[in-house]
Amino acid sequence: AALREGYEHFDPRAYLRNNYLPPRADFSSEEFVVPWKLRCLAETFASGEIRGRTLIDVGSGPTIYQLLSACDHFEEIVATDFLAVNREELGRWARGEPGAFDWSPEPWQDKQRRLRQRLRRILPIDVHRPEPLGAPLRPRADALLSAFCLEAVSPDRAAFVRALSHVGTLLRPGGHLLLLGALGESFYLAGPARLPVVPLQESDVREALAAAGFALRELRSYAMPPALRTGVDDVDGVFFAHAQK
Repeated sequence: AALREGYEHFDPRAYLRNNYLPPRADFSSEEFVVPWKLRCLAETFASGEIRGRTLIDVGSGPTIYQLLSACDHFEEIVATDFLAVNREELGRWARGEPGAFDWSPEPWQDKQRRLRQRLRRILPIDVHRPEPLGAPLRPRADALLSAFCLEAVSPDRAAFVRALSHVGTLLRPGGHLLLLGALGESFYLAGPARLPVVPLQESDVREALAAAGFALRELRSYAMPPALRTGVDDVDGVFFAHAQK
């Protein structure tokens, strides 16, 4: 209930400004955090192993960068978020409406066009329910992607593991999970909202994936440099995990 109340004040535009404009989204060097995240996803999808009919993005927030490398490998991409304001922000971008957040300064125009063609649904989700989408998904997804969601909506590590187990029910056996998240973070800001985060270490990520029924394939981490510690959070770093159900 306390988390839900905090997220009622979430400002999508403030979140986007804090994390997806310079300095964090500076593309002059691959040492900045957003290029690092994109590289993890691009290299993993480039293997050609992760593909199929449906990919579900769990807790999309107001962002689409995490889906750019996926759009050529799936017939349908389903975005999801608990907050109506985030689903509305995604809908504005998907429809190409004036005033939507502009991701186009980077060389992504072709990918944006292909992603808009494949982003078929934007659905409400609650990762704390055993059926996060409210009903079983048939057929289950071939892949799940989730970026900076589960640790930011869970009150403790046990809830993080349960949420991971819940979203795992959306995935077919043998399906792939790509997880991006924060390391050592206890809060972040999104306009007037100051939102708590479960501080995770790499060992917590490994243990949670195993407890939720996933086999870890790869785990990478990024240490947030002092220049990117801008006060909008207290994150120490970022992890990227590739696991299989």
